[in-house]
Amino acid sequence: MSKLTQDFIRPDQELIDAFKDITTATAHEAFGRRGAVDSAIKPIYPGLRVLGSAFTVKTPAGDNFTIHAALQLAKPGDVLVIDAGDYKEQGSFGDVMATAALSRGIAGLVTNGGVRDAERIHKLGFPIFSRSISIKGTVKETFGEINQPIAFGGVTINPGDLIIGDDDGIVAIPRENIEEVLAASRSRDEKEVKLRAQIQQGKTIWELHNFNALLKRNGIDVDI
Repeated sequence: MSKLTQDFIRPDQELIDAFKDITTATAHEAFGRRGAVDSAIKPIYPGLRVLGSAFTVKTPAGDNFTIHAALQLAKPGDVLVIDAGDYKEQGSFGDVMATAALSRGIAGLVTNGGVRDAERIHKLGFPIFSRSISIKGTVKETFGEINQPIAFGGVTINPGDLIIGDDDGIVAIPRENIEEVLAASRSRDEKEVKLRAQIQQGKTIWELHNFNALLKRNGIDVDI
């Protein structure tokens, strides 16, 4: 049965922008090692970054009718998160749709299905993370769901959750946890800046983390 919610509460843009220099790995660790999407969902070309509020779509495999509706309804800064049933053998989004998304200010697209026209999309500069690239086309017959909770890459994603993507993959942060994850991410980054400085001054990672003590706690009586 089709379900459509046209609007939802989004995080403040200032809060979203605060994550512009925070990596997916940092956010994942700061969120208690939660929120990481299936690693098979990757950027379609290197150097991609996506950041924005999740606009969720559930579409039948091999049908992109619902995605066209999402292009009409999404707001600037939204990231389309498309549950295509983990079906890899059809490209449900191509360069014409990417052009439309860019014209509407959509921040990017994440799908557990396939896309096509990768070279042209690369030239357009539209960020896409997908499970596959497939030249096979789709039909436009069945309307699915828009802005409902979806199970996506092992994570439940709700409309308005924060989506962060980079070369390492995708992490989803629930809207109610964004501020605490931001604070923890900043703290983690500050610690790593200090750690790198100590390493550049001649310290070793083994020494800084006192891994000899860890050996002893594991009953290994040797110093390295």
